[in-house]
Amino acid sequence: MLLGVVCALGAAVCFGTATVLQAVAARAAAAGGATGTGTLFLRAVRQWRYVAGLGLDAVGFVLQIIALRHVPIYAVGAALAASLAVTAVVAARLLRVRLSRLEWGAVGVVCAGLLMLGLASGEEGSGTGPPALAWGLLGVAGLVLVVGTVAGRLPDGSRALALGLAAGTGFGVVEVAVRLVDTVSLRELRNPALYALLLGGAAAFLLLTSALERGSVTAATAGLVLGETVGPALVGVAWLGDRTREGLAWLAVAGFAVAVAGSLALSRFGEPTES
Repeated sequence: MLLGVVCALGAAVCFGTATVLQAVAARAAAAGGATGTGTLFLRAVRQWRYVAGLGLDAVGFVLQIIALRHVPIYAVGAALAASLAVTAVVAARLLRVRLSRLEWGAVGVVCAGLLMLGLASGEEGSGTGPPALAWGLLGVAGLVLVVGTVAGRLPDGSRALALGLAAGTGFGVVEVAVRLVDTVSLRELRNPALYALLLGGAAAFLLLTSALERGSVTAATAGLVLGETVGPALVGVAWLGDRTREGLAWLAVAGFAVAVAGSLALSRFGEPTES
């Protein structure tokens, strides 16, 4: 279980640091006269910071998969949401973003929540859920795309939140699907969870990009955090056998709530180019 906790925290560090490195590269590209999403991306991707950020994203994804194989989904989800705390701290150093006392307090709250979760979390559940769970995940992944298309037409005030929530749900599908895909083999090609993983991940990435480009970063990131933590945690407990240490369920619930609440308080760091 220790390996899983370390990997979950490592993934949070990778994702949080990658966001800042990519923001630095994007700002440099914009300062160089790049306009438009396509041109900005082409200039940014030529910089070592942006490439390093992509590399950290890849490493973080691998660590996330390893973590999901060793600790409950609720612990991994909370740790990934805590990447916002990493982003805030790194942004304060590299982007010279001023953190208020409340935001520094939120960073401390996130750390306290993760500590509580680490103390209370049991081992990864061994359940695979009902046979319909994998098909249900695939259906949810498809629904995410539909909802995202509709949400893109909403007024500015609610669009970013709806798109962020849909993106978070897509990432949540990935978290659960990882637990239902045993190995990379020809046999798994018949497993709907594999296609749920691919579709959910692709849909989530597209919708999150749209949310950050077309609305409030804070609202989009808040929706993302809620979507990728609450639903998967409930599925893990209800169907996949995720449990806590004996007598420490209350501490796990409290730690999860505290970590997510702290992350929500840091939602503006979902895309520090807007800070």
